[in-house]
Amino acid sequence: MEFDAPAAVERIWARDATLWTASGEEQWLGWLDVAERMQSRIGEFKEFADRARDDGIEQVVLLGMGGSSLAPEVLRRLAGVPDFRVLDSTHPGAVAELLDTLPIKQTLFVVASKSGTTIETRSQLDLFWERTASAGEQFAAITNPGSELEALAAERGFRACFLGEPEIGGRYSALSPFGLVPAALMGLDLDAILASALRMAEACRNPESDTNPGLELGLELGIAWLHGRDKIVLNPNPSGFGLWAEQLLAESTGKDGKGLVPCPDESPDGADRQAVEIRLTSVAEAGAEFYRFEFATAVAGAMLGINPFDQPNVQEAKDRTADILESGEQPVLDPVGSLEALLDSAQAGDYIALLAFVSPTEAHERALGCTRADLGERTGLATTAGFGPRYLHSTGQLHKGGPDSGLFLQLVDDPPHLDIPGREYGFRRLVRAQALGDFKALDERGRRAARISWAELET
Repeated sequence: MEFDAPAAVERIWARDATLWTASGEEQWLGWLDVAERMQSRIGEFKEFADRARDDGIEQVVLLGMGGSSLAPEVLRRLAGVPDFRVLDSTHPGAVAELLDTLPIKQTLFVVASKSGTTIETRSQLDLFWERTASAGEQFAAITNPGSELEALAAERGFRACFLGEPEIGGRYSALSPFGLVPAALMGLDLDAILASALRMAEACRNPESDTNPGLELGLELGIAWLHGRDKIVLNPNPSGFGLWAEQLLAESTGKDGKGLVPCPDESPDGADRQAVEIRLTSVAEAGAEFYRFEFATAVAGAMLGINPFDQPNVQEAKDRTADILESGEQPVLDPVGSLEALLDSAQAGDYIALLAFVSPTEAHERALGCTRADLGERTGLATTAGFGPRYLHSTGQLHKGGPDSGLFLQLVDDPPHLDIPGREYGFRRLVRAQALGDFKALDERGRRAARISWAELET
């Protein structure tokens, strides 16, 4: 049956869950008008940021994962803010590097977690809480009402605790406090960001695609998928916008054996690919572009016949990680298979995913880029890459719940030990447990996966 685009727009704004799967989607549509609500909180966010600077704060570190970190990271890159950093890794190398370069007493740590229980974020909090000698005024929280983190912030006397909205999922939260509080701390123009988002929201009420940019993009994504072009190429990729769009598209659509496969920085040449334009030339335009992609994803989800607001397979790797940690045993990450054997299983329409459990340095990012280019040239397949555990909160849903078209190459190193205060395990054991847990989840689902050492890749 032909997709009725004008009716879809009307049904989205009417919060009609039957547009998708009628499984509670109406509870997750707070992002539709969040920009309008956030206008009344601009003063609150700005006052907080100004007071922090007046009190001698020189650096800000955001502790968060996935939807709590990716929009701030894009804004940080877009605006070129050197005194704002995002830590979304449990790799001891990344954590230690940050520790070595921070003026601890002049740093504000923003702990962002909707649930308040994210293991990566809570582990990071435990470490920096000890290093600041329990200085509550050096911490702020962004979380959902009633979470453990809200209670902890009150108990420890955090400088502030900003509450998000339970009706907005993590990957749709860029224009909520999860994106705007960090933006205020970067000194960005919140009025301009929200104004562009509001203009886009108004345009997304139009029933025709030629006047509705979100509908236009959503139809392009959905029609491409229907015609076998499920690899969504985001290239050029200004300010790493693809990091955020990658989670939005992959986690929203990668389920029930279906899914859009975002491929930031990939070549658009290929029968299974569709090039998607990112319209982003200024910080202010980020508000509009966040909104355009969110609306488009809702439209594309309807065309795929899935619920674009849940993530049913994300918990698999988390559960396996927890089991490994609770066992008390050291995770063993021996090689499994080989790159050549993995590539021998390739078929037309597959894609290669590099899953790198190494410190997310610029050098490692360049190395992954070179490897992607080499593998793409050798095989003709689309390629993606992600640092673990970041990708577990992003493309991990697609890897397990999406189509069985991925060739997964996990890359691991042997990191140093770094304690997590109050826990029986440190960051080394945690990140290795996350790598092992994710590999087990892929293997048990019958996904094609291999594991090699990072050193082997470098040679």
